Amino acid sequence: MNQPSKKLKIAVIGAGFSGLSAASYAGMAGHQVHVFEKHAIPGGRARQFTTPEGYVFDMGPSWYWMPDIIEDFFKDFGRSANEFYDLVSLDPQFEILFKEDKVNLPKDYSEQKALFESIEKGAGEQLDAFMEDAKYKYEVGMRQFVSKPSHSWLEFFSPTIAKSALRLDLLSDYRSFVAKYFKDSRLRTIMEFPVIFLGASPKDIPALYSLMNYGGYQMGTFYPMGGFFELVKAMEQIALSQGVTFHYSSNVEKIITEGGKATALQIDGQYHFFDQIIASSDYHHTETKLPAEKRNYTEAYWEKRTFAPSCLIYYLGVREKIEGLKHHTLFFEHDLDPHIETIYGNKRWPENPLFYVCCPSKTDPEVAPEGKENIFLLMPLAIGIEDEESVREKYLQEMLQRIEKHTGAKDLHSKLEYKRSYCVSDFKKDYNAYGGNAYGLANILSQTAVLKPKLKNKKLKNLFYTGQLTVPGPGVPPSIISGKIAAREATKNT
Repeated sequence: MNQPSKKLKIAVIGAGFSGLSAASYAGMAGHQVHVFEKHAIPGGRARQFTTPEGYVFDMGPSWYWMPDIIEDFFKDFGRSANEFYDLVSLDPQFEILFKEDKVNLPKDYSEQKALFESIEKGAGEQLDAFMEDAKYKYEVGMRQFVSKPSHSWLEFFSPTIAKSALRLDLLSDYRSFVAKYFKDSRLRTIMEFPVIFLGASPKDIPALYSLMNYGGYQMGTFYPMGGFFELVKAMEQIALSQGVTFHYSSNVEKIITEGGKATALQIDGQYHFFDQIIASSDYHHTETKLPAEKRNYTEAYWEKRTFAPSCLIYYLGVREKIEGLKHHTLFFEHDLDPHIETIYGNKRWPENPLFYVCCPSKTDPEVAPEGKENIFLLMPLAIGIEDEESVREKYLQEMLQRIEKHTGAKDLHSKLEYKRSYCVSDFKKDYNAYGGNAYGLANILSQTAVLKPKLKNKKLKNLFYTGQLTVPGPGVPPSIISGKIAAREATKNT
């Protein structure tokens, strides 16, 4: 790679996926890059911790989708993911529990078609039609649409995107789109599930996001042996190979500005001077480190945004094996919409919650002691609600009872060798997350592309933002892409 005409000193705030990505690309462009991370390890929401009992818990992401997008990151540096970790394709991808029955979504696509056909006559062919459309959206959306910095709508007037505009279904809603293909409520729920974490009801999400079904169900659901943190460690290694310097346990207290530039970061009372700054920390929180007149957005702006959910998480170590529990299980015995209403409508704790269980010890013997089980529980919640321990514990009891009913296990609570809860206030404390959100901004039409918070500060010519609150949006692959875009913008014309 050609060296830049001017070698810049660049700061990256935060070592989550977007920060690791931005640092790697800025380093590859020949610049001096320093990453400042408030925690003692990289990963942000994807950190990992080990307990004295021998359990290893991924704190955040737990299903590995869109492997080609993640592989693209490694390819850009002449490497491959398989040099760093082993990916296992899960079969079934998910077990989904409904009120009266359950469905195991197989790895093999022909088996998926047979499953759909067994539930609803003609649904096998309809799945083909759905996936053909979703593949098109994936190839245009994930290869072209999401790679734009979104400074202006003019960026999207390329011949391919213009020609594809109608087929991308930006103006159709996801629920109506799914309903065109499937009538059975279980099939609709299976197809709607991937968009729940995008930040709104399926009736408010653009149909464009059927691309997630392709990037997940058809491409497969994977697990990196050792846990999702293996991806974090691999990205850190890539950054180090590009000359990036990491500063852990380094909390940015203030962004110093002079005229139209951000000149320094204040860390532990000391000033560190830089030519360019890329903030992968929470966008709203980053702006509170600036003088009010230098911020892109006011408090009123953030109050009007629609955020993706927060969640209640439990990390559990169980002192026995639980037969009948898969690697990924969705407990959808109740209707989807009442729970969604508590997240985006009346913002309260749900009465009949849906939740998700990850049991990686079914696949990976290294994450739990022999004969024991590593369990991660996740229940989506509204941001900003009270989350005292007594309320968390009430929902833990309900989730355990439903696991017992499903698996036949007895009195799981008494068999918990390790227990840790994580909820709204923890997301605020650990990640400075606005409202305690877990997944960034909702991917609704009014917050898509150019309508998202801007990648570049409008008043400081050398401050850029990256991560799930700006383009292209929430999720691991989009965050990796976001870091690449931010690095490209911060280093162009040098």
